[in-house]
Amino acid sequence: MKNLFRKKDSPQPSPEERGPMAEPEESNKAELPKNFFTLLLTDGVISKQTATNMLPFIVFIALLTILYIGNHHHVESSIRKIDKLNKEVDELSWDYKTLKAELMLKSTQTEVSKKADSLGLIEPLYPPKRIEY
Repeated sequence: MKNLFRKKDSPQPSPEERGPMAEPEESNKAELPKNFFTLLLTDGVISKQTATNMLPFIVFIALLTILYIGNHHHVESSIRKIDKLNKEVDELSWDYKTLKAELMLKSTQTEVSKKADSLGLIEPLYPPKRIEY
């Protein structure tokens, strides 16, 4: 890529004019490695300028990807919490049903009379009478 700030009409100074601390010539530069991306950016369809122009879009796509991955992790953790709570609700439901069955058994007339006999109370033989006034 050419230096865009240098004017096209200005002459290039010779290496002697540049001085001893000048940059080496382009012929002494190391060659770029021949991989897919360098070939795509130098010889391929996409130039460096178009790649630079596409950079905001690429960053936007990367941001969306990160948000998608974060959302996926959040949803998975929410599902795990929901499953854990469902198991806890099932366990509490079983406890409720067990306790309700025990209460129903203990509140039957025979069980109540057995408890009353241990306290010294006896069951009346006749039903109670209604007093009218």
